Amino acid sequence: MSDLILLALDESSTLQLISRAFRAVGYKTVSAHDKASVDKLMQESHPALVLLGGQLQGEKSTGLIDSLLLKYPTLPIVYLSTENSVELIQEVLQKGVSGYLHPPLKTDEIISTVESSLKRAKRLGDWVRKEVKHTTASLEKRVSEMEVLLTIGRDVTSSLDLDGVLKNVVSAAVSLTKSEEGSLLLLDEESNELYMRAGHNFEEGFVRSFRLPVTDTLAGQVIETGKPIILNKDSLEKIQTAYLVQALIYVPLKYKDRVIGVLGVDNRKHRLPFTERDVLVISLLADYAAVAIENARLYEASENERSKFEAVLSNMDDALIILDKEERIQLINDVMREALNVKPVEDVFNKAIRDIITHDDFLSLLERKNENLRYHEVHLDSDRVFSAQYTPIKGVGAAITMQDISYLKELNRLKDDFVHTVSHDLRSPLTAVLGYAELLERVGTLNDQQKEFIRRIQSSVEDITSLINDLLDLGRIEAGFDSRREPIHIESILEYSLGNLEASALEKKQSLEADISAELSLLRGNPIRLRQMFDNLISNAIKYTPESQKIDLKLHQEGTQIIFKISDQGPGIPPEDQPHIFEKFYRASNVVADAPGSGLGLAIVKTIVESHNGRIWVESKVGMGSTFFVVLPT
Repeated sequence: MSDLILLALDESSTLQLISRAFRAVGYKTVSAHDKASVDKLMQESHPALVLLGGQLQGEKSTGLIDSLLLKYPTLPIVYLSTENSVELIQEVLQKGVSGYLHPPLKTDEIISTVESSLKRAKRLGDWVRKEVKHTTASLEKRVSEMEVLLTIGRDVTSSLDLDGVLKNVVSAAVSLTKSEEGSLLLLDEESNELYMRAGHNFEEGFVRSFRLPVTDTLAGQVIETGKPIILNKDSLEKIQTAYLVQALIYVPLKYKDRVIGVLGVDNRKHRLPFTERDVLVISLLADYAAVAIENARLYEASENERSKFEAVLSNMDDALIILDKEERIQLINDVMREALNVKPVEDVFNKAIRDIITHDDFLSLLERKNENLRYHEVHLDSDRVFSAQYTPIKGVGAAITMQDISYLKELNRLKDDFVHTVSHDLRSPLTAVLGYAELLERVGTLNDQQKEFIRRIQSSVEDITSLINDLLDLGRIEAGFDSRREPIHIESILEYSLGNLEASALEKKQSLEADISAELSLLRGNPIRLRQMFDNLISNAIKYTPESQKIDLKLHQEGTQIIFKISDQGPGIPPEDQPHIFEKFYRASNVVADAPGSGLGLAIVKTIVESHNGRIWVESKVGMGSTFFVVLPT
């Protein structure tokens, strides 16, 4: 024997006697006389048994039993009492000692009690090791199952190969349940039949041709009830799956409470029964399969919609590009690529747009995106002109569309050339008409009616001449002939226009209330055209504002922009007319027929403002007047 026994006893002749007795039969012993020594020897020597005396250094030792068994639950403890007390025996046995000795002590009795305790401890240790081994094997099996389920889960979320995922699901079901065959059946709603979508240990031809009716079959019962079936029988049973089975599990494939198929495993040769644990595992795999099938369906639907979308984009006449919030290209159609000479789609996806497109007009649109531009022209080297528009898209980024307006620009050019030519050619004969009308009085006396006719001729010629001059001015500005630019104090130009038009306002008993900020930044522009802009806007306000009313003007600066605002008390502009009032020859529908004007004034103003890289717009309500805003960069 080589077992070590710890003798927790006071120094005495009894200790020496017991020690010699144990050594005589082959046991090794160590001695401890207090609790500290016992703790130390337990850690260092790892004894097989403790013989505990009833007293240690004059104190009762029963409390040491609790502390020892708390640390070493399987440790055998033999209690050596100094008295034979029923109460003491009950106490120490309740605490968990494996043996009890009391006087008179006999060597054979001590040895027998110790050996009996050691044998019991050995049996307990063997049982614990067996249970640990069994539990470890069970845990390893569960871990293996979890690893398989995690692998299937990763396949479902990361793979688009539905056939591969479903085959892995069926193979995992067979492996985890230690069955022989497995199948995944899907419901054909048109024929109300089940067909095999994936199988394990079946011939390929059988898988392709397998069809099973829903009615009067076990798999069909699962479809109809949505509940799993587990079948374990001692005798063979012919069931309607076209083969004999000893044991079988069918569980439903569900997606959003809709049964779309059945996952099953079976044993045909061995009578190994299935358990509820197997049903749970198969049900988890069925859920994975249902998710994979639905993901594949959604992906296919998404791809179909994407194909349709791409077909629409490829065949649309307008150029389109979609950007994310960081201005990276997410989509670009062929029209945009060809127009701006951009690389193929796969080479520009998710690239910064400024790294791909270098066209100055296009980049200018990006720089001015916060100005709410309705239109922005992009001129290409091929003489084509596109009207571009930047549209923010919440949660996505932005879309930029471009329409080819080259033919419209050409039509506009031809129209302008025609108007310019006709206007220019009309000036000479009109001047002659006006001159001859003035000479009529010099060649003879005219009566009052003849003088009135001459006055009307002169007035009409002056109106036509004014219209021609406006057309020629507009043509020169649009053609870019007025390219003169110089640093100017725009407040001085406004004050000059107010001085010239003050008399017109006084005739209608109107007040011009101007708020002009001091120390405005210099503006680089054409002073003649800017004065023309102020003249037209102020003249319109005077024209349409009733007598004895006021006209408010304000000129101030915000950042690098000079803002001019003029508000009148006129009839206002109907909402349907507001988008068109800056067009040539357009007049609002509520303007009286005999009101003077050619419909070119605001068109000229808009052209002057845009030639200075500015913006103009109007805010108006019928019956409440109008306010025009002009923004010019310093």
